Amino acid sequence: MSIRSFEGLQRADERTLRCLPGGLGVGLQLRPEDAAEYQQEVAGRFTLDDRVAEGTRNSYEHLRTVFAYGVLCYEIYTLVGDHALLVIEQALRDRFVDFHGGTVTFIDHIGAEHHVAVARYVDVHSFLRANRPPRGRQCWRLRLARGATMAFRDGMLHDLRTWARKAGLLRGQRNHGIERALVELRNFVAHPTGYQLYGPVEAARTLHDLAEIINQLWGASTPGGRLYPAPTRREVVVMAWSTDGSERITVTAEALADSVDPDDRPWQCIILRAVFRPDEGYADPALRSYDSRVEATLYPTDLLWGPGTITDAAAWYAQHKTQSDMIDHLDQTFLIRHHDDLLCQPVRPQHAAAAPCDAQAGTWYAVKADHPNDAYQHVRNIVTAAGCQPHGQCNNCHAETLNVGPHHTATAGTLATVPLPPDVATPWAQPRAREMPA
Repeated sequence: MSIRSFEGLQRADERTLRCLPGGLGVGLQLRPEDAAEYQQEVAGRFTLDDRVAEGTRNSYEHLRTVFAYGVLCYEIYTLVGDHALLVIEQALRDRFVDFHGGTVTFIDHIGAEHHVAVARYVDVHSFLRANRPPRGRQCWRLRLARGATMAFRDGMLHDLRTWARKAGLLRGQRNHGIERALVELRNFVAHPTGYQLYGPVEAARTLHDLAEIINQLWGASTPGGRLYPAPTRREVVVMAWSTDGSERITVTAEALADSVDPDDRPWQCIILRAVFRPDEGYADPALRSYDSRVEATLYPTDLLWGPGTITDAAAWYAQHKTQSDMIDHLDQTFLIRHHDDLLCQPVRPQHAAAAPCDAQAGTWYAVKADHPNDAYQHVRNIVTAAGCQPHGQCNNCHAETLNVGPHHTATAGTLATVPLPPDVATPWAQPRAREMPA
């Protein structure tokens, strides 16, 4: 190791200076003072909820503080990224103690309950080590809310992640895979097999993911988050198209005032509540494929009015002035029908329950997923024996099968049925059913 002077330790690392806001600089670099400000802004984008336990909060703040010194030493980003993975387990432990309110109930192999006083998570480990189940006996079971239980083997990270899911603290079907990957990365950090070097981008992403996980454990979603985002705002949107399908206009409803139909050719118009904020560069990419009877858009989209003329749409909106709302798209339930050799597009449970008798035959799959296409691909893989699991959480994709059976079985538990919406589809909508290979 070469000994550097104090002045040398204060010199900015050129590798960090080349990490520009727009990407890696080729022939360009930031001034040291600009790089220091920028990297601190990156680390400060996400903050923790006020309910987060003090120990977890302090560990996270330490990481954000040290992150800024990557301007002087590029290797700090690797240390921050690695340690952030270790703090995930600390957050789970702190939340476990907080969640159970000082008393954890374990059930032994004969069904007897043991109430364990827990002030710190080390008390859980002490109980498990001192009371190992007899050889050949099943492991301890942990009492959850509403009478549910789960296997609790050694209280390590796998048990804690499973507990957080069972307790409903973590959500999102796509996040199942991300959470598994973070656990594997944490194990790699705890038991390394080689050298690795992170940059500020990788370290910042891990730090931001850590903030989202911590906030979600304490019941707070993250506005603009990658993993557990806060509900998304839906606007009142007008979509109009010429009857020959050659032209299409999509605008927010405010632009509808005093609009009238063109004189040269007829147009169709509908009013939706959808994710559409083009001024922010954020809009549902599948909105043009809207179909009122199936879930064809990336985010839930509701038909408010139509179809009809643009003139009538303007009059309806002027009278009703419908407002925007918020929608949470994680962990939606979709129903998918497989009949003969046709696989139908996903529908909402209430729409499936309202399906006419001649559209109820076949096998119905109730699937939990974040997006309708995730649910459809999951069922497609089941039907074509392409590897997805037909029951429970799938380890090969981002979906969970809740129920499989005839129509009355799949729709059981649907609290309320509503009339089917008017049958409306844009000229660019996908077929409602597709033929499956034998």
